[in-house]
Amino acid sequence: MSDAKIPLAGVIGNPVAHSRSPLVHGHWLKKYGIAGHYVPLHVETTELEQVLRTLPKMGFVGANVTIPHKEQIMEIADQVTDRATLIGAANTLIFRPDGSILADNTDGYGFLTNLHQSAPDWDPASGPAVVFGAGGASRAVIASLLEAGGPEILLSNRTRERADQFRNEFGSRIKVVDWVQVGNVVEQAALLVNTTSLGMVGKPRLRVPLDGLRKDTVVTDLVYTPLKTEMLQWAEDVGCTTVDGLGMLLHQAVPGFERWFGTRPEVDDDTREAALA
Repeated sequence: MSDAKIPLAGVIGNPVAHSRSPLVHGHWLKKYGIAGHYVPLHVETTELEQVLRTLPKMGFVGANVTIPHKEQIMEIADQVTDRATLIGAANTLIFRPDGSILADNTDGYGFLTNLHQSAPDWDPASGPAVVFGAGGASRAVIASLLEAGGPEILLSNRTRERADQFRNEFGSRIKVVDWVQVGNVVEQAALLVNTTSLGMVGKPRLRVPLDGLRKDTVVTDLVYTPLKTEMLQWAEDVGCTTVDGLGMLLHQAVPGFERWFGTRPEVDDDTREAALA
């Protein structure tokens, strides 16, 4: 029998049973013939650090982190990348041979890569982006758009205080728009992004007026249940290029898989089908 260790990875969250990440990584492990495993790990907030310090001793080489641990992980990790620091949250952990933990954030990478793959003509510098929401996902989206050369972001959140905080952190390229007025600036968008949970199955509808939407606007919704949200359907009817949220989930998983298992996976139709299984 071989004495080689089988690399283990997983996704840490609470709840975590709904996560599609095990389907995605399991698909890649099988596709590339890698002897490894990726499992869901339900972890309570009070036990997070203890679990993280134990996992490397059990053969884990890394993990993804989801709600509600993305911010707390920043205080536990031994080293945090610059982009995770900028975003203020981490979603990808690398466990080093000495047991130390490196925290990174690949959400912004996943967001931009998904856009470039599904809307290849989109140029970040082509005009303002209108962003709905000021939560953790929004931080990653905004940081990536600014880094890519976006000239201006019109940000709106149901609680204005959160959006104002983002403007203070990210700078003058952020313009805050009151939630009740955001429908009036949709027509200015070269890119329209919903980072809220509004429109998700089991959540309230996204009730922002989209009448002003131009057909040359690229529209993306981070929600992927349903895959085609009401916002994306409206945009499609207008003639816009639309990008669903599943691709972001898939692309953000690529850097972690490569670091843990030594192979850079491809996001293709089979990967999407595996995630939707």
